[in-house]
Amino acid sequence: MDRAGVTAVLGPTNTGKTYYAIERMLSYNSGIIGLPLRLLAREVYDRIVDLRGPGVVALVTGEERIVPPRVKYWVCTVEAMPQGVGADFVAIDEIQLCADPDRGHVFTQRLLEMRGTHETLFMGADTMRGPISELVPEVQYARRDRFSDLTYTGPKKISRMPPRSAIVGFSVDQVYAIAELLRRQKGGAAVVMGALSPRTRNAQVAMYQNGEVDYLVATDAIGMGLNLDIRHIAFSSTTKFDGRRMRSLAPNELAQIAGRAGRYMTPGTFGVTGEAGAIDDETVAAITAHNFRPIQKLQWRNSRLDMGSPEALIASLEAPSDDPMLVRGREADDVGALKAICDLEGIRVRLRDARDVRLLWDVCQIPDFRGISSSEHAGLLARIFEFLHDGGGVPTDWFARQIKRIDRTDGDIDTLSKRLAFIRTWTYVAQRKGWVADESHWRDATRAVEDRLSDALHGALTQRFVDRRTSVLLRRLKMKEGLVADINDKGEVMVDGEMLGRLEGFRFRQEASATPDEAKTVRQAATTALRPEFHLRADRFYNAPDTEMDFTEQGGLMWGDQAIGKLVKGSEALKPTAEAFVDDDAGPEVAQKVQRRLQHFIDRKVAAAFEPLLAMSKDENVTGIARGFAFQMVEAMGVLPRASVANDVKALDQDARGLLRKHGVRFGQFTIFQQLLLKPAPTRLRLVLWSLWNDLQEFPEAPPPGLVTVPNLTDMPQGYYANAGYVSAGQRAIRIDMLERLADMLRTMDTRGGFEATADMLSITGMTLEQFADLMQGLGYKAEPGSREKVKAKAKELTAEEIAAEVAAKSEAAVDAAPVEDVAPAEGVTEEAPAEAVATAPEGPEMESFYTFSWEPKRRPQQGKGRRDDTAPRKGKGKPQGKFKRDDGPRTHSAKPKRKEKPVDPDNPFAAALAGLKTK
Repeated sequence: MDRAGVTAVLGPTNTGKTYYAIERMLSYNSGIIGLPLRLLAREVYDRIVDLRGPGVVALVTGEERIVPPRVKYWVCTVEAMPQGVGADFVAIDEIQLCADPDRGHVFTQRLLEMRGTHETLFMGADTMRGPISELVPEVQYARRDRFSDLTYTGPKKISRMPPRSAIVGFSVDQVYAIAELLRRQKGGAAVVMGALSPRTRNAQVAMYQNGEVDYLVATDAIGMGLNLDIRHIAFSSTTKFDGRRMRSLAPNELAQIAGRAGRYMTPGTFGVTGEAGAIDDETVAAITAHNFRPIQKLQWRNSRLDMGSPEALIASLEAPSDDPMLVRGREADDVGALKAICDLEGIRVRLRDARDVRLLWDVCQIPDFRGISSSEHAGLLARIFEFLHDGGGVPTDWFARQIKRIDRTDGDIDTLSKRLAFIRTWTYVAQRKGWVADESHWRDATRAVEDRLSDALHGALTQRFVDRRTSVLLRRLKMKEGLVADINDKGEVMVDGEMLGRLEGFRFRQEASATPDEAKTVRQAATTALRPEFHLRADRFYNAPDTEMDFTEQGGLMWGDQAIGKLVKGSEALKPTAEAFVDDDAGPEVAQKVQRRLQHFIDRKVAAAFEPLLAMSKDENVTGIARGFAFQMVEAMGVLPRASVANDVKALDQDARGLLRKHGVRFGQFTIFQQLLLKPAPTRLRLVLWSLWNDLQEFPEAPPPGLVTVPNLTDMPQGYYANAGYVSAGQRAIRIDMLERLADMLRTMDTRGGFEATADMLSITGMTLEQFADLMQGLGYKAEPGSREKVKAKAKELTAEEIAAEVAAKSEAAVDAAPVEDVAPAEGVTEEAPAEAVATAPEGPEMESFYTFSWEPKRRPQQGKGRRDDTAPRKGKGKPQGKFKRDDGPRTHSAKPKRKEKPVDPDNPFAAALAGLKTK
């Protein structure tokens, strides 16, 4: 090859053209390579730095400038290639972009004017052979064929997309939607877009390259020389918006992207997915054979500009070419910005000479990274031009405020992306020589902000579009590696730092899985790690004290804060069965050990809580009718409403009652119970066992301990209040033992003519007078309200001296409490005369309320003979006598009424004689 000549290295993708250019450049003492993307420039720069070191390699893009003092090799975007350097070697990559409507004029200018002193390379597609031959007659050609085959596989759903695939979208929304779908179905995807900073893009690509994720979602920027390990390219669409309109991609554009599939000698495939229609056979044939229509026209713009005036500059920019192959493309952004700024007030007067026009044109080169409206972009450029023209540079404090406003890493993906676009503007400004004071400082500052935003954006993209746990598991599954899980002190089961799930007691709670294969893999990995852990836990649990265990009011069994079992209905109410929560993977030995320990715990809990009841049932001295009654007490777990066993109570003789009383059984007027079983602990357990025995779906909770009365709820199941240790009466339920104390108090009183509530009665029940009246009505009494004058203690008569002293004391107290200026003599007291008491007329007597309680006639107990029991009044001095009989209401006392004598009929002689005898 002629080392002084121009060579066009043409061919399809995956032919090693860029790699060849790097080799050629490094064979010279100096060189410049121009690349189409900032991302690709950074990739090539890193590669050359690895080979030659950072001291001799420069990186120059619109937003990045790294130029060491002894630079030999320049890696640049095509727009940023330095002019007049005189390098030995010059290379332009993707030279077919000369036909691009937006950037083509820059590539065409480099094609026509950029040359190396020893060698010049143009790398690109075969479609450029004709234009290069016509415009560069001295060119030589080097054909390079593709290393691997490229085949078309047709449509394929994303759920069936093979690993190491890249799915191409042509809008940000489309890219995000595909990445979200891949996260749910495949564990995640890396995202690559031209708008990403190199740092973010490299971090995303690294995830894909090292296998953290098997899928990549990208825009068409992927087609510009990025070398990735891609085996399949899937187009989610074959149309794109080119800035002016929606259009279909040409075959050569599809080929540029599809050609990224297959690395070096590995074959590649391409196809479509989603709503994209199948690619027609003719286009497929052109892509696979690399046979496309030759490029006929190149975009061109005059590079010999007239800076005499804004009008002259615009005219020179719009001047046509004499060569018919070079056509003037659509108006570029910088020309549009120039026209908009020239019309702004205050700009025209500053354009006095060619230097001012050139400065304005330089400012117009700032790209619209922000993507805002053209008018807003023009306004920003005008502000920068005014700073540069009037002050010689952008003010430091103003520039610092713009950067500080952007230097935030909070927010979502869109917010971070916008901030990155904004910082690119200020990075571009900081790169221009002489535009800001202390250029090196602001270049570093803007670069640091961009790096922080890039890292934050990478983190946000990863968090949203990558399920790291799923991707790790799927990668291990693909590599057929054995998964080794670890368990930390919190019970979290981890693989490579990713949590598979949590160990709760003796059950493994697995995190949600993306696919059945992943779920199976997770289970296998967890089982391997958990099997020995289950045995260790079972041993610790079996030897743990009962104090570490408890039961819940819904029948659950707890070990610390972990649920490890539940109670189920047993053969008897006081013999529940413990059911353990143990995974099948733990094995039967662990399950049996846990179940035995739980059964021991609950058996001991029942034995301790119901010790008086169980002791009575085992006492061999309790025989006969007493034993039968004791059996009923055991079935009722120590609390029996008296009404339900009234006949059995009557049948008990004094000996039988004595045997039962020895075991703490109390025969109350309303309830038969054992006092010790009304304590909070037995009551709580009794309610759980009662709920189990009665097959309740939801277990009612025990009332808070210590309350004498609780609200009487109508939605409680029948029997709840008795097992909770209460008796329903009116709007509230009263504790059994307190109610019996009240009944004992009433039995010591003569209640035949009714009675009033005393302070002791209210104290026992903890109620107000009105609440007590409602309680007594609930028990079958009639409550009649009344009021009377409250009896006051007789006032002590005071002497005149005592009255004066009392008034004076009150006056002094008022003086002490009042502000100085408010002090005045007390009412009725003069300074000249001694104070006298002021008599005030009373408003009326103070009244107090009371209730009189008596049995309602319809519920008055019938009189009858029967054996006295514990509820009958005792004989003795001052105690009323009476016979009683219990009905469905509570017991009470009633004296036998005296028979009323019938008046003697004076007209009846027999009656008159009988009356006379009686008188005698």
